[in-house]
Amino acid sequence: MPVSYRQAGSDDADRLALVAAATFALACPPHTPAAGIQHFIVTNLSEEAFTGYLADDARMLFVAELDGLPVGYTMVVMGEPGDADVAAALTVRPTAELSKCYVVSGHHGLGIAAELMKVSVEAAAARGASGIWLGVNNENARANRFYEKNGFAVVGSKTFLVGTSLENDFVRERRL
Repeated sequence: MPVSYRQAGSDDADRLALVAAATFALACPPHTPAAGIQHFIVTNLSEEAFTGYLADDARMLFVAELDGLPVGYTMVVMGEPGDADVAAALTVRPTAELSKCYVVSGHHGLGIAAELMKVSVEAAAARGASGIWLGVNNENARANRFYEKNGFAVVGSKTFLVGTSLENDFVRERRL
């Protein structure tokens, strides 16, 4: 059965939270403490958090499903970044953030992330963005290769707090 892609709705919060919990640690470097990862998941990737994200008009979430089960998701946030380092690094306005782009382990390399990226970029452009940016851990070689391949260039850096661990991220940007 082929993978299907759609915009997530208010009834998808629990499914998105499950995928988020299963995938977030994949993006963290090995030195990130497990307690910090778990705290981030509970605080930012819970069903309640996704209920809020889905109710926010500035956010669009997309889900990839295989045999009716979610295997990946993205979240696009429209508007100016709240982080001063990101705002200073960006070169294209108006902008949107690709805040989340995750695929469940075991489904990597099948084109799912690329299709989710395509859907997300198209949606950001349709809502008026001229550029899209993301933050990605500078040690995440796999993700950095994927984003580079998809036209995202490094334009700066920022920090990202996971529990009490301050991580270093590249800020990547793509013109739409």
